[in-house]
Amino acid sequence: MSLGRSFGCSCLTIELEIKEIKEMLQKLNRRLDSLVQDREALAMMAISQQSLAEFLTGEPDLYSVKDLKVAYRLEAR
Repeated sequence: MSLGRSFGCSCLTIELEIKEIKEMLQKLNRRLDSLVQDREALAMMAISQQSLAEFLTGEPDLYSVKDLKVAYRLEAR
């Protein structure tokens, strides 16, 4: 009888470990999905920046240094 009990316990332990592993895998998959989306967004921004660079180079600046309300001085160290 004690052999059956210990076998039953080990099955429950294995089932719990499998459940924990599945939960960890789900968390990892969600994190990976998030990282892939972030990387895709950064790639799209980089492509947009490159494709618009030539167009924006010829455009006048919207603001000049005179438009700034705060002036910063660079100090030599």
